[in-house]
Amino acid sequence: MTRVLSVTSEATPLVKTGGLADVAGALPGALAGHGVGMRTLLPGYPAVTAELRKPKTCAEWPDCFGGPARLLAEQVAGLDLLVLDAPHLYARGAGLYLDETGRDWPDNPERFAALSWVGAEIANGALPDWSPALVHAHDWQGGLAPYYIARSPAAGKVRAVQTIHNIAFQGLAPAARLSALRLDPADFKPDNLEYWGKISALKAGLIHADWITTVSPTYAEELLTPEFGMGLEGVLLGRRAQFSGILNGIDMDMWSPDKDPHIIPYNKPRGKAANKAALRAEFDLPKADGPLCVVISRLTAQKGLDLLLEALPALLERGGQLVLLGTGDAALEAAFRMAAEHPDVAVRIGYDEWLAHRMIAGGDAILVPSRFEPCGLTQLYGLRYGTLPVVALTGGLADTVIPASPATLAGKVVATGLQFNPVTALALSNALARLCALYHQRDLWHRISRNAMAHPVGWEHSAESYAQLYKGVLGQTT
Repeated sequence: MTRVLSVTSEATPLVKTGGLADVAGALPGALAGHGVGMRTLLPGYPAVTAELRKPKTCAEWPDCFGGPARLLAEQVAGLDLLVLDAPHLYARGAGLYLDETGRDWPDNPERFAALSWVGAEIANGALPDWSPALVHAHDWQGGLAPYYIARSPAAGKVRAVQTIHNIAFQGLAPAARLSALRLDPADFKPDNLEYWGKISALKAGLIHADWITTVSPTYAEELLTPEFGMGLEGVLLGRRAQFSGILNGIDMDMWSPDKDPHIIPYNKPRGKAANKAALRAEFDLPKADGPLCVVISRLTAQKGLDLLLEALPALLERGGQLVLLGTGDAALEAAFRMAAEHPDVAVRIGYDEWLAHRMIAGGDAILVPSRFEPCGLTQLYGLRYGTLPVVALTGGLADTVIPASPATLAGKVVATGLQFNPVTALALSNALARLCALYHQRDLWHRISRNAMAHPVGWEHSAESYAQLYKGVLGQTT
């Protein structure tokens, strides 16, 4: 059994702000069948510690970045958890990363340096009865773990893998905090921690990990370019031989059209049609001649939702409808509220996990017009429920949706949705027009919907890829 420690700032079903949580929550179970025993190190947020019943205290530190901390161990929600109980860092309200005003917590660098440092402590034998052969660090919040390991007795003994879930978030801190973050000032240079005069936790992980992954093969290629690499493309080009993309999967039990407790099961009479009628009723939408499209997203420029606002007439003029669930940029929230004055548009600002299930089950199509998308999960949920994805040709969207084009429809290629490129409002408008035309070709529409539902979106292949990667990284030292 290969022992792996996962260092992550969130994991479903305990705490979630995005796709990172879904991956970190699903990987341990998916890997169990591949000879990998994974323990998950999480911060002791109130939502996490509230789920602990009889935790075992397995390590203590009197000074963990400004206060005392304990390491608690317990199995919760199918995860073999290690929880960093440090109230001075994590026992606070509002968000995981943002305060009540929507700004980063001022001590975020210390909060997640502590998480990474404890990950390195575990690699160095902090637990009397368990030690990992490999530490898997996720995003910038875990990015200092490979650095701390490389500067510890575990160097050369415990290997490290760094995963980029979204390179837009890099964990920057002023150089004046080097000492507070327990970093060697001698390492503050361009080929190590320094990034445009600041400390970059993510860059530290990219430099010091034995292998780097990201969450789709296409995103891995995109990250090597200035357009997508966000200043770290040079680092990744330098490590190209130790860099690969592995697609995310989804939890097939949680997202099951026949067993989902939050929807009308598809194996009941009318199935999909019943969910569509229920969704229209929930949002007080009238019947319409075109497809009912759904969007479940953060409202940001990255997600291309401003493009959707421009392209929306192409859908509405052809009898289509839109239901949107999301929160984010205040200007986009206001713009979508205004768009909802149209009788065929409904908007819910916020996030509701079970509403997301009802929307995906009841929608005809799910729109994902992202300018860049490392992997994306909502298009995978759409495939699972026969809700055709309309996606930009980028990152994991390009890797997971087979476009319905004249070539794929005429040949043996199995189309599962629509893609558009370039990522512009005009191209999205054209894609929505194609979607509406396809919707009226009912036999073809149902064929593509069945194709989508048959498309593999679970963790089986991806888990095997991670297991083989771990074994390869460890095998390089034996």
